[in-house]
Amino acid sequence: MAVKIITVSRQFGSGGRTIGKRVAEELGFDYYDREIIDHVAGETGFSRDYVAANSEYAPGKSIFSYSFEAAGTPGVMNGMTTADYLYSVQRRKIIEAAESGKPCVIVGRCADYILKEFDGVFNVFIYADVEWRAKRIVEVYGDTDVKPIKRITDKDKKRAANYRHYTDREWGRAQNYDLCLNTGFLGIDRCVDMIKDIALNK
Repeated sequence: MAVKIITVSRQFGSGGRTIGKRVAEELGFDYYDREIIDHVAGETGFSRDYVAANSEYAPGKSIFSYSFEAAGTPGVMNGMTTADYLYSVQRRKIIEAAESGKPCVIVGRCADYILKEFDGVFNVFIYADVEWRAKRIVEVYGDTDVKPIKRITDKDKKRAANYRHYTDREWGRAQNYDLCLNTGFLGIDRCVDMIKDIALNK
């Protein structure tokens, strides 16, 4: 079956966003990443920065952080917590993109799970060793007061907790994806080419 949708899940600093954007541009697919943030911000009234910081990250580093949020935060709509509200809005946007019939690349946000019943979906996970990623985030995002490896560890734990909470699956587990690529070993250009080749020749 032809590939119509490519989902790209990624470790922080692995280059997954760069790869997803390049694949979309070179295949002529629509691209959804920050576009989803803009949509969610517009629909919910939350600031773009708030949505970016919370739309694919758990409130804390473990799945239990959702329990703490639920206990301490009143529902913002129909009894939902803020996290659940954000998830529901971005989930609708992801499904809307898939149902449009236009080929697309979607980065992160549990899209691989949300679209598991759709045909023509190709799920990719991008990863690399922590030292390679630490060097890359300084090059791409610059230095901060927080050491690069701690930034990586914190982001990955929050992404993993978010994914587990909404999918009941383990983030980064190979069985959840069709292809897992190590950018530190393969390089970003080769990863782009491999994804394109599979998408075009599936």
